[in-house]
Amino acid sequence: MNNASSALKVAAGIFLTIALITIVVILFISAQEATKTAQNNFSDIQTELSQASFTVYDGTSISGSQVTNALRKFYDKDQFGILVKTGKNKGGQWYGNTLFIDDVVTDDRFGSVDDNKNKTGDLRNTTLESSNEYVNPSGKFKASIVRDKSNVVRGLIFVQ
Repeated sequence: MNNASSALKVAAGIFLTIALITIVVILFISAQEATKTAQNNFSDIQTELSQASFTVYDGTSISGSQVTNALRKFYDKDQFGILVKTGKNKGGQWYGNTLFIDDVVTDDRFGSVDDNKNKTGDLRNTTLESSNEYVNPSGKFKASIVRDKSNVVRGLIFVQ
């Protein structure tokens, strides 16, 4: 009888151990899936927040002072370019990086940019009235966003 009792205790212990291990494995797998989902959601939110600073420029009319503020804000941004077309400079001037769309400096909505205008502009010239790059602070500009094939904002275009 002693042996049977001991055998039952050992069998119950083994059964409980196996049940505990199974429960831990199931919890670990479901926690792993929840973590992956949370990471994907966090990544989406992070992308939305990083793109939110550009929504103010999506098909809106803004003043020249807002254009110069955008130039200062985004001028040094990696892989980013800003095209400003004014009444004086109809061909436009790139600031930061020149964007090449289909190997041509162009934007389908606004026509192409002259090859001699491919050089990046100097922000100081946007405040000099004698310069072709001058941006009138009270002027009105149509703003638009340039996105790449991955839907990442790569540039801004301002047309007076």
